[in-house]
Amino acid sequence: MEKIMIQGGRPLRGTVQISGAKNSAVALVPAAILAETKVVLENLPVISDVETYSEILAELGGDVSWDGNTMHIDPSRMISIPMHNGLVKKLRASYYLMGALLGRFGEATIGMPGGCSFEPRPIDQHIKGFEALGATVTNDHGSIHIYAKELRGAKVYLDVASVGATINIMLAATRAKGITTIENAAKEPEIIDVATLLNAMGAKIKGAGTGTIRIEGVDSLHGCRHSIIPDRIQAGTYMIAAAATRGNLLVDNIIPKHMEALTAKLEEMGVEILESGESLRVIGKENYEPIDVKALIYPGFATDLQSPMASLLTQASGVSMLTDYVYSNRFKYVPELMRMGAKIRVEGRSAIIERSKLHAATVKAADLRAGAALVIAGLLVEDGVTEVLGVEFIDRGYDNLVSNLTMLGAEIWRE
Repeated sequence: MEKIMIQGGRPLRGTVQISGAKNSAVALVPAAILAETKVVLENLPVISDVETYSEILAELGGDVSWDGNTMHIDPSRMISIPMHNGLVKKLRASYYLMGALLGRFGEATIGMPGGCSFEPRPIDQHIKGFEALGATVTNDHGSIHIYAKELRGAKVYLDVASVGATINIMLAATRAKGITTIENAAKEPEIIDVATLLNAMGAKIKGAGTGTIRIEGVDSLHGCRHSIIPDRIQAGTYMIAAAATRGNLLVDNIIPKHMEALTAKLEEMGVEILESGESLRVIGKENYEPIDVKALIYPGFATDLQSPMASLLTQASGVSMLTDYVYSNRFKYVPELMRMGAKIRVEGRSAIIERSKLHAATVKAADLRAGAALVIAGLLVEDGVTEVLGVEFIDRGYDNLVSNLTMLGAEIWRE
């Protein structure tokens, strides 16, 4: 079993380049199915989720090739085949195949998605949207079968502002007859990224990034070239790690506006942050103030950063509170941090965190962002070697994490 080993106590210094957004990539790659000619996606992160998706496209009959961080996808010979198990079970975002295949072929059969299991995340809003567009949806032995003789534009109101449902409905609606309106749509930057790709392919989408998205269906979509936005969660993880280790780190190739919620909280703690163009410099301090953090839907503090933030809050003087209003059960990493000496108490949706001196231990990541939290905690340990298991989760969302941290001065390796 592979693990990450960390000898902590070293501040992170230097410059780190942020790769393309994982949460965009896992939607943009399946979106290419909707085109009838070649799609080129640039700045893709080299992570296991993207590699799994490239294999899925090949199974569907697509011609996929790589040139560095650029994926070339020729979907012209693709067909919709049932995908009950296998690769679709490896990643949560396999549900985007539903909207993409439904939009192009009028039919999709997909096994229930896999990926991180920290929270039951039902796809009822996705199904609600597909049915509104005229599709029939059935559950057959754990697989979702979706069929539509013809998709028709409709008004869809989402009960929750779900990123996945917003994108999935948008994918299907691009090829529907008439106009589709998504109300209470999610506003995340990744949704704008997907809409930008689809519009470059010939779709007619307005309002992405607002609560109301309007899609006028078109008969066909063509290929294009698209560069993915920087990964705000990866950037935030490095920013938190720099603050936790009292380092001095330039986080480059980012969109600072996407980081505003995190930047505000770090500055509230006492971290110094300097903005320059497409980069942020994070300068850690010896002492930090305790704060309250509330994870909310965008543009609020990202739920994907609350786990890493917990490790940093163990370094604040006094008592901090971390509350997640997006997912109620995202604290499975807490017992692992407590094994390292963290003083944390979970009460409902909140974790109460006291200043703690962390020590080396063998811990295991239960999901992607929990893995990042444990790595950051390991960087804080001054005596002994921390062993982090569950590396396969970390590889789903962070490319070159160990080599990047090594370049920044950390003593970290895989074995």
